[in-house]
Amino acid sequence: MNRRDIIRQLSVLPFAGSALAANSLQSASPGKMITEQMFGRSDKNIYESIGVDTIINCRGTFTILGGSIELPEVIEAMEAASGNFVQYDELAYGIGKRLADLTQTQWGMVSSGCAAGLKHVTAACVTGGNPEKLIRIPDLHGFEKYEVIAPRTSRNMYDHAVRNVGVKMITVETPEEMQRAINKHTAMIYLVLGRHTEKGEPLSLEAVAEIARPHNIPILADAAAEDLTIPPIHLERGATIVAYSGGKAIRGPQCAGLLLGDKDILMAAWQASSPHHGPGRDNKVGKEEMLGMLAAVEAWTRRDHDQIWQQWLGWLDLIAKKVESINGIKTEVREPEGLSNHAPSLHIWWDPDAFNLTGFDVAEELGRNKPRVAVGDRDRDGLTSVNITPNQMQEGEAEIVANRLHAVLSKKHAPKPKPAAPKVNLQGHWQTEVSFFNSTSTHLLFLEQDGNWLQGKHQTDFEILDLVGMIEADEIKMRSRFYKPGNHLLYLFTGKATGDEITGSIFLGEYLTAQFKATRIKRDEKRTPILVPGGPPLAT
Repeated sequence: MNRRDIIRQLSVLPFAGSALAANSLQSASPGKMITEQMFGRSDKNIYESIGVDTIINCRGTFTILGGSIELPEVIEAMEAASGNFVQYDELAYGIGKRLADLTQTQWGMVSSGCAAGLKHVTAACVTGGNPEKLIRIPDLHGFEKYEVIAPRTSRNMYDHAVRNVGVKMITVETPEEMQRAINKHTAMIYLVLGRHTEKGEPLSLEAVAEIARPHNIPILADAAAEDLTIPPIHLERGATIVAYSGGKAIRGPQCAGLLLGDKDILMAAWQASSPHHGPGRDNKVGKEEMLGMLAAVEAWTRRDHDQIWQQWLGWLDLIAKKVESINGIKTEVREPEGLSNHAPSLHIWWDPDAFNLTGFDVAEELGRNKPRVAVGDRDRDGLTSVNITPNQMQEGEAEIVANRLHAVLSKKHAPKPKPAAPKVNLQGHWQTEVSFFNSTSTHLLFLEQDGNWLQGKHQTDFEILDLVGMIEADEIKMRSRFYKPGNHLLYLFTGKATGDEITGSIFLGEYLTAQFKATRIKRDEKRTPILVPGGPPLAT
């Protein structure tokens, strides 16, 4: 089949699509119709139809759980936007102007998520809107601007979005270090907003703005999980651009971000994003998400935030009263004052020894068994707890959560048995083959054993990490962690051991799992005397 034949066949698709759209509009239950057409049955929701469980979200706006539930106004705007074509630059300009009016800022832009927005703004500050520079990213040789300054407290795994542009990160800890770090190569300052940037802190946003202003250095403020303030308070405090996640507190599209502030920089950031070719072409934001994000901001300005807060408190009160009926359970509602992850939370405390149960145990029970409920857990001062954040819960879910918690906490739990004596002595050095999805690496484990307890070192491809663990009979559990500003990696080993071999899996946190096989390195046991000359060598 040649290219012309393929195009001829493709040309019939819009008519088929139009017919499907027309049928959808006539259907009283489009969700049911879609499930029936795609999966052959309508008694399950679309996730369950492909074998995926839904989860009651009592943790908040975590991307791993889907962020937030989009507002009805957002879904309606996205559906309305899907029926027409439009020139994207004209669309971006229209949305930018409308966002500026709504938020009382110079300009606005919608990106494909907050992280993509950070990347685009960094590119704008590096290139100054010059497309010849843009298409060279991440090769910044010959660029004048290629450094980004960030306080150590602002370094995090999300600043990969900034580093993707190829910039050199300059990490500082004091105002004096920031002053010295600024030079002709400084493209911008990156700040993650939080308690370390509050007024009165050494590197508060106000203090950083005072340092940056004489040098005309832009400040990118990462407010991903914050409530939107109008006008944005951080721009008034001295930020040049403030970036929000569209799919968190604002409840816009999960794959959208919101950028507000300096018009010239945001126009250069739009130039650095899709549909324009260059380093941002892989961060495509659809016309539907762009107008959905605008609708979310419109809805934010009309929302009764006090009423919603009281609804959240009502759900927490219902849960608290249910679990407080269990002897030994105490509850506490906390109402934060900051803008980030701004929602009340219910903390449910108990003595783990009295219940033979920890917060981790409860979180695992709720999260792994139906109906699945995601909660946080914490240990403090000899007590253990789970915590409930209600801002992503939906009507009717508070009763389910209350009943699930009551059932788990009121059940009698037998004391956990003491660890079984180890069957194997793992003391020594182990060559470890780690199998990732499509590659293998050779790691080394250096283990010391004291009864059931293990400690030592874990040598990875690039690092040597502290390792701790335990062995019960022939079952091992070990943990090592890698951390430096901007990066964090967890290794959790589980498996079985024999005299000279350990096999199992490595839980890598958000990076899923790997398999491993460790073989004891047998060392030469021959002992020979060490001969030390009495002075300088008499021969070479």
